[in-house]
Amino acid sequence: MSVKKDDLMQKIVSFCKRRGFVFPSSEIYGGFANAYSYGPYGTELKNNIKKLWWKKFVQDREDIVGLDGPIMLNPKLWQASGHTSGFNDAMVDCKDCKKRFRADHLVEESTGQDLEGDLGAMSKTLVTEKVKCPNCGKSNWTEARNFNMMFKTEMNGIDEPVYLRPETAGAIFVDFKNVLDSMRVKIPFGIAQIGKAFRNEIIAGNFIFRLREFEQMEIEYFIDPEMKWEPLFDKWLDVQEEFVLALGANKDDIKRYEHPKEKLSHYSKKTVDIQYNFPFGFSELYGLAHRGDFDLSQHAKASGEDLAYLDQSDNNRKYIPHVLEPTFGVDRSVLVALTAAYTEEVVGDESRTVLKFPKSIAPIKVAIFPLLKNKENLVSKAKEVFDSLKDSFMCEFDDNGNIGKRYRRQDEIGTPYCVTIDFDTLEDNTVTIRDRDSMIQDRISLDSLKDYLVKNLI
Repeated sequence: MSVKKDDLMQKIVSFCKRRGFVFPSSEIYGGFANAYSYGPYGTELKNNIKKLWWKKFVQDREDIVGLDGPIMLNPKLWQASGHTSGFNDAMVDCKDCKKRFRADHLVEESTGQDLEGDLGAMSKTLVTEKVKCPNCGKSNWTEARNFNMMFKTEMNGIDEPVYLRPETAGAIFVDFKNVLDSMRVKIPFGIAQIGKAFRNEIIAGNFIFRLREFEQMEIEYFIDPEMKWEPLFDKWLDVQEEFVLALGANKDDIKRYEHPKEKLSHYSKKTVDIQYNFPFGFSELYGLAHRGDFDLSQHAKASGEDLAYLDQSDNNRKYIPHVLEPTFGVDRSVLVALTAAYTEEVVGDESRTVLKFPKSIAPIKVAIFPLLKNKENLVSKAKEVFDSLKDSFMCEFDDNGNIGKRYRRQDEIGTPYCVTIDFDTLEDNTVTIRDRDSMIQDRISLDSLKDYLVKNLI
């Protein structure tokens, strides 16, 4: 049975803590700033999503290579890219309850006006429209002001502030020349990276949707500025949607939103969001932007390095490549996978909760059960089967409770297959394998078990 959208988020948050997917961080100290830890199953799910992305966008393609850049980079990088001066959100405080909010969000939610970037208009509208504080209901606001979202820290031997990167793209651009010189890459080509980014959001929330410490899967795809880029842009949008579907999402829960030209960054030719229908409504999941040559040009100018590409296939023409930037949020991808998979069903006279993950991202692939935990010969055989499979699949051994309860536990965490070792196994070397979604149980030979799982899981 379907779960109402209004109830789904609350159920997922509760479920994730109870079943070891996502925990509130520092909970014994009362929590901390919308921070979360991924539990044992959540870590496996997250890693499987990253592996799936890396395979699709790096391993299976000849035109994209990988990079793993540092979190702390030379501060001059962020000055050249405009982050130190322009990476801001509009902040406003309620004078009565002292809560802090995004000024543009308050105005838009209350009046429907999009005043992003106009601090004076936002401040005036909050007063004239008597916009109420969502926390206390009063209308007593400070002036709207810009708030830089980068986290500052200090480094020994560096006199100026050092920043935690607000996006992974910075390392890609400053290592563009190194990749060009060391690899046999030719335009068009991309550099991919998975890693942590940090943004001091004014308001974080909606569970793991908006975090201050999060992970990105990001590609900078370098193209010839003279090429017709629109078809390639559309192809990237299609590929991004394909990845959402690979997480288990329904096509109807995906839509595109193109940023209006007047709201584009000064360097962007086109920006489109891939939005997903989360429990709280459609919101940005992934993004795709045509960034022109802004980044490489800025870094070339600020560093004095020549970051032009020499096109030997076109009479040694030199140019600064333009960039298409598809970005994917890891944490939001996890939330999509959980939202799409979470199912409540009635089976016979009882209900079950099951996470119907695509098999490629399920945290545990196979669960191994001895029929009875107090029969040493069954337990020993089950552990033998577990040992034979654990090098190929993420497996779990479970001998606690009756078989029905063990099935339900594995259904809840999304395990595609459960294998039961019983007394017949000792006689004829066969086992019962049970499918998560259909709940059909088949009897197969132990000798063919691994081949069966390879065929159905890989």
